[in-house]
Amino acid sequence: MIRETFPVGLLACNCTILGDEVSRDAIVIDPGYDIPEILTKLAAHQLTVRQILITHAHIDHIAGALELKRITGAPILYSKEDLPQLAIMDQQAAWLGVETPQVRPPDHSPADNETISIRGLEGKVIHTPGHTQGSLCLHIPSQNLLLAGDTLFAGGVGRTDFPGGDQDTLFASIRDRLLSLPDQTIVVPGHGEETTLATERASNPFVLYLTGKGRV
Repeated sequence: MIRETFPVGLLACNCTILGDEVSRDAIVIDPGYDIPEILTKLAAHQLTVRQILITHAHIDHIAGALELKRITGAPILYSKEDLPQLAIMDQQAAWLGVETPQVRPPDHSPADNETISIRGLEGKVIHTPGHTQGSLCLHIPSQNLLLAGDTLFAGGVGRTDFPGGDQDTLFASIRDRLLSLPDQTIVVPGHGEETTLATERASNPFVLYLTGKGRV
């Protein structure tokens, strides 16, 4: 599998390209901004975008999705539960002092545990509400890889003080949906450095709290 993870936009959202070496098909996760850079990386690997997956509809993760769709023709996938985030996109833009991007409802809203696939690569959607109503992760079991969006970070968890956030729901998502994955799972968060579930179980104060081993 080809994987490129790199920061885009003012908030350094981690955009990830997943591609298959044989078919040269690709999924792009969270193309928030910097579409020319994304296209350059795709071209370097001779990849064709077949799907665009958004982990949640905050501006830094979704702002470039429609532009990438217009260029590539690939459908945009994210949870319809995040449509309220689209309704306040102008507010999100104002928080950052940027122009309001064009956004649209998803071409497809994947169900929990739905398989997302391209030729040569298959993953499972895990609904993890809490950071937003429709937050989701993508798990690639064959690669021990979890694209976690802003649900789980190295040493932390997603904020819940934005509209649509809820701390109890976030904690339940992490405890019930993510901590059941294997220790060796590589976690690519929506921002910052990647980590592993083993590392987070051992040192993340929120995870220690959720597993009864610490306080926050």
